[in-house]
Amino acid sequence: MNPHAARLSALICLAGPVAAQDAALIIGNENYRAGADISAADDALDAARPLERAGFVTRKGADLVDGEMQALLAEHYGDTARPGRSVILLAGHFVHAAGETWLLGTGAEAPTLATVDGMALPLSQVFAIAAERPGGALILLGTEERDFDLGRGLAPGIGAVDVPQGVTLVTGDAEMVAAFAAALPDRRGQTLAEIAAAAEGLTVTGFRGAYGAFLAAATNGPAPAPAPTLDDEAAFWRATAAIATRAAYQAYLDRYSTGAHAADARAAIAALTDPVARARAAEEALALTREERRQIQRDLSILDIDPKGIDGLFGAGSRNAIATWQKRNGEEATGFLTAAQVSALGAQAARRAAELEAEAAKRKAEQDRQDRIYWDQTGAAGDEAGLRAYLKRYPDGLFAELAMERLAVFEDARRKEAAAADRAAWDAAVKANTVKSYRDYLASYPKGAFVEEAHQKVAEMSVTPDEAAALKRAEAQEAALNLSPMMRSLVEQRLAALGLKPGPADGTFDDDTRRALRRYQQARGLPVTGYVSQQTVARLLVDSL
Repeated sequence: MNPHAARLSALICLAGPVAAQDAALIIGNENYRAGADISAADDALDAARPLERAGFVTRKGADLVDGEMQALLAEHYGDTARPGRSVILLAGHFVHAAGETWLLGTGAEAPTLATVDGMALPLSQVFAIAAERPGGALILLGTEERDFDLGRGLAPGIGAVDVPQGVTLVTGDAEMVAAFAAALPDRRGQTLAEIAAAAEGLTVTGFRGAYGAFLAAATNGPAPAPAPTLDDEAAFWRATAAIATRAAYQAYLDRYSTGAHAADARAAIAALTDPVARARAAEEALALTREERRQIQRDLSILDIDPKGIDGLFGAGSRNAIATWQKRNGEEATGFLTAAQVSALGAQAARRAAELEAEAAKRKAEQDRQDRIYWDQTGAAGDEAGLRAYLKRYPDGLFAELAMERLAVFEDARRKEAAAADRAAWDAAVKANTVKSYRDYLASYPKGAFVEEAHQKVAEMSVTPDEAAALKRAEAQEAALNLSPMMRSLVEQRLAALGLKPGPADGTFDDDTRRALRRYQQARGLPVTGYVSQQTVARLLVDSL
């Protein structure tokens, strides 16, 4: 006999008629002493009554500290001494590090990797208990994206977990998870696969065996007699689905090539063999939050790989960008990330961001040096010709504002001396503020009082068709980003923090903001347009940290 089939048969033979006992554990931690409350965590306890009516021995508690959670878990473990179904529902703040995830007790304060075990319930312990009921264990984890002050070594949320064989895991928003758990008794007669398919808006990983109902269908008469022993094929399939490996499914096919579950076995083998399917499952198991996905998109942008948006949504653009990064790093280009790849991508982006900032600092230092030398040679003397020469070369330079202030003095003086008609023509040209308006002024007053200013404006505003097209594209790209007023204000704050004088952080991109953007882009070797691009935003978020 095939050794895998022998193993399965041995597992089946071990099964014996023992009275079953369904058990449930429910913990809802809502009110935290040192962090934001999880508003829907107490909804988890609403699932207790339906489960009790369905025959579950239920242990429940709200707003528990570490010792209380451990005591309740110990009671639940005692309830699982006999075979049966197991439902474990946990809601509250979760933290993770290095393959472990913890549910924080409500008394936790600034936990670190060294102290978290004394303030929280480790999920590895919960999974180990659930694994004793393979094919009959359902774990539900509910949380919300809320702030919590964490110490060194910990990250917020549910990390990548290794779901034991035969255990089904459901994760998501605390309110949705609680509602899903409360409705479980309404799904009597459904398999775990059918129950998982109904978990809309939630993430389901782990075991999804389709061999029998998770909860037996309800009856109106007296309690049914013990179920008859499963026939050989059904028992073999149950053990196969519990093990859920390629070898196990192949063992089933070797024995029952035309069996009732042959199509399911072949589909499972195809999914396990398909590298993209494996990669997708691995990424789904990470349960990445939207902010974690945004960070991945920012990391790709820093590495000059365009994810087509930094929105926390992995569409075709992000998947192609991930595949490009995987190719560059000798990985299989599936478009889906593993935990190790997320870590490697983040490390590469951090290193590249540091390199880019060092390059930018060096470039800016040299630009500032040249800027100061030219100022000393031209505008520093304070004469009009020198000031205009400086502005022609450095319209966004270190001394641009000072040069314009000093030139304004010359203009005011000439304004007082200018004839009324000359002054009116100049005011009209300034109001229109176009190349044509300034050229019309020069044509009408070739020796007018504002000739120098007119020539300066024409020189500043005259661009080649290619330059004009590039600015139009940059303007369209900024518009496509659809930046919120809050994000625009953040851009201005970051520019101000870098000493680039963007004006008030009011979310309005005025001339000062555009000048600050051009200065930033020039120093960092980005296309100098004065408009915000996806790459500019990504760099700003990194450079000002």
